[in-house]
Formats: sequence, structure tokens, C-alpha cells
Amino acid sequence: MRTERNLTRLDRVFARLDREPERPANIDVPKMSRHRVVLFGATLAFYVAIVWAVAITSWLVRFDWQVMFFRPYQQWPEIHAFLDYYVVLGQRGPTAVMVAAWLGWRSWRQHTLRPLLTLGASLLLLNITVGAAKLGMGRLGPHYAITIGSNEMGLGGDIFPSGHTANAVVTWGILAYLASTPRARRWLSALSAVTSLGVGLTTVYLGTHWLSDVLLGWAAGLLILLALPWCEPLIAHAETGLFTLRDAWRARRGRALPVPAKAPVSSPVGTPVLVKQSAPVDEEVPARGAVATARPPRAPVYLAPGPHTARSERTPVTPVGSRRPPHSDRVARTTTTSSARPLAGG
Repeated sequence: MRTERNLTRLDRVFARLDREPERPANIDVPKMSRHRVVLFGATLAFYVAIVWAVAITSWLVRFDWQVMFFRPYQQWPEIHAFLDYYVVLGQRGPTAVMVAAWLGWRSWRQHTLRPLLTLGASLLLLNITVGAAKLGMGRLGPHYAITIGSNEMGLGGDIFPSGHTANAVVTWGILAYLASTPRARRWLSALSAVTSLGVGLTTVYLGTHWLSDVLLGWAAGLLILLALPWCEPLIAHAETGLFTLRDAWRARRGRALPVPAKAPVSSPVGTPVLVKQSAPVDEEVPARGAVATARPPRAPVYLAPGPHTARSERTPVTPVGSRRPPHSDRVARTTTTSSARPLAGG
């Protein structure tokens, strides 16, 4: 009777760590659907509205000043130490290293470079778009504000939009974007949204960003995630090119390596080898180390150093029986008579 063993949690972990034999064919690549296009357009409109509200010094700027004068880090000082560490989840360096390690393992396991290339494309878009917006609008942060009630734009700052918030949205949201199942995508989307929301509010608590900076950072990061399906053909082309270069390098390396010749197998010196000759051979024994062209090299033959065996103990080199024709007047060897002459030799 066959019984199946129930897998423990440790067995499942090691099963997940095993590398798949080939690239799975059911890798889900998100498409630029109509729903995604609508979300992209709505987020872009929200982005423009935030910029316009800050540029005209609307009620949003006045609310920024009210939050700044409230000084949340003085109202709740007991959580200051924890939030100093929590805000690291929005810094580009540490988060990029952690996410790249996870996506690198996925790339190795699935035999594809798409996870790493997608992360690289998203970070490149993040640096270009958010960096250009920061330098273009030049807004000063709360700690460096000059005029109370002004939008502090065009003064050489680099605070608008919030880089921490945008980076948290992109870095943790890329895990949901690359999820392999719809359930995992929903859970990771909720987790990345909560994480990025917490990072944005933490920067407001610490007084390093205006609230409008955080709102624009959320919109900037979400725009990058929504626009990633447009980059999928370029990512696939880059992956194909990298694999082609890898195969060409392996082929070139294989041709450059010389094929080692097989060394002749020789018997160890001092080992006695007894050779019994079954038929007379009139061939010359090739010299030691010489290699024949038509047959593989043979091991050198060493004779025993001891005394030779007796002739009666050797294997006869002629067929059994005499080769002389029979004579009727000749007496057989088995018959013993007084008149038979002894045979010489033998």
C-alpha cells in the first residue's frame, strides 16, 4: 500500500529554493489595458493639479504651513526614534539593494533577466522624471523656508516632489508588478501602498517635506508603475540581446580552450605481468611511448623478473596430436615391446 508523506514547512521552503529546470512559459507580463490607461490619465491629472495648486499659492500651500507650524515631531516625540529607522524604507540605496537581491534570485530561478531589467528601467525612469521635476521647480523644504505663506518655488531647492515617497512607491510596488499570481499581486499592492504611505507621512512628521511634496511623490511613483507596460517590448529586446551576447561569449570561450589529449595508460612499474603466447607472432614490438595511427596506444608489456616456467607448463603452440602421416608398420607409443627402439627427443 502506497502512502504519501506530508511535506513539512521546511520541505516546502527547500522546494521553493530549488531551481526550475527551464524558464516557465506562463510568466504574466502586464499589458497596457484600458483600465490601466484610465488610471494613468487620472494620476497624471492629479499630478498636474498638485503642481498648479502649489504654483499659484492656493489653499494647499497654506495647509502646508499649518502642518509645519504644528510640528508633529514635537507633539509625539515618543515615536521619533522608530520613525527615524522607518524612513529608511524610502531611501533609494538600501531599498534598491534589498529588492534587487530578491529579484536577482527570481531571475536565476526562472532563467530570465526580466525582473532585474524591469527594476532597472523603473529606477531609471524614477531618477529622470523626479530628478528633473525637483531641479525644475526648485522648491525649498520646511527647514529652509524664507517667507511665511509663500510656495518657496524657484529658489534653488530640490524638495518637490518627495523623493523618499516616490522611491517607496516604485521600489516596493515593483514587487506587486512582477507578482506571479493575482492573489500575490493584490497582497503586495496593499503592502506597498501602506509602506509608501507610511514613508510619506514620516517625512512630514520629521519636517523634511511639505505635505504637498508627499502628494506629488505618490503621484510620480504611481505614474512610473502604470507606465511600465509600455517599456516591456524594450525590456524583452534587451533581455534577448544580453542572452545572445552570453551565448556568443560562451561559444568563443569554448573554441579558445584546447582539447586535452588522452595520456597513454601504462602499467605501474614493478607489477609482474605474465603473458601467454597462443600463436607465433612475427611482428616487431613497437617502442615504448610510440602511438599507432590505426589503433589506440597499448600499455607497455613487462616480463616477470623471476625464472621462466618449464616447457611442460607452457601452453602448446601446435595443435594437439602429431602432424606426421600414419604408417602401418610403426608401433604406437602406448605399446611397449622389447624390440621397439626408444624415441629420442619428446
